[in-house]
Order: sequence, then C-alpha cells, then structure tokens
Amino acid sequence: MTRSFVLTPSASRDIDGILEYIIEQSGANRALGVYRKLCEGFSRIAEQPRVGHVRDDLADESLRVFKVFSYLIIYRPDTKPIQIIRVIHGARDLPRAIEDD
Repeated sequence: MTRSFVLTPSASRDIDGILEYIIEQSGANRALGVYRKLCEGFSRIAEQPRVGHVRDDLADESLRVFKVFSYLIIYRPDTKPIQIIRVIHGARDLPRAIEDD
C-alpha cells in the first residue's frame, strides 16, 4: 500500500527558498537534482513513515526528521496523508524554526 504526503505552505516556501538559493549559487541543474532527491525523500517517508528519527530538542514529540543532503525534512508520521511541515537546512536552529512557524 502506497501512502501519500502533503506539503504545508511553510514547507512549500522552504523548498522554494532552497531552490532559489541553489540556482543562484550553483545553477539550475544542481537545483533540479536537489529537488528530485527531496521528492524521493518525501516518497520514502510516505511509504515508511517511521524512517525518520525523533529529535529530543523538539517540543512536539510527534514530529520526525529525515535528512536529505544537508536538509532536514520535518514531518508528522501519524497523519494521513503524511504531513511535511518544514524542509530546512541542518545548520539552522531546528527548534526555533519550528517554533517560528
């Protein structure tokens, strides 16, 4: 059984920002490659919701995190469809990014 996923508006904005930055820094081909890998990550999460790990520093213990390159996909594994809530660079302050949302 294949499960699906949905991107929140915040996650969509995150992806747009990531791709814009990569296009400026490394070109459209690199951005397309990152986008494809992120989409593969979303699909994997949808197929195996427990693939990500729990982060002790997140106030919402129901969230999981899955890494693609240096980006963290933050999602709710128990929703149907799986809810991707943020996609942020791993160097960012994860609790603050979730809190600011």
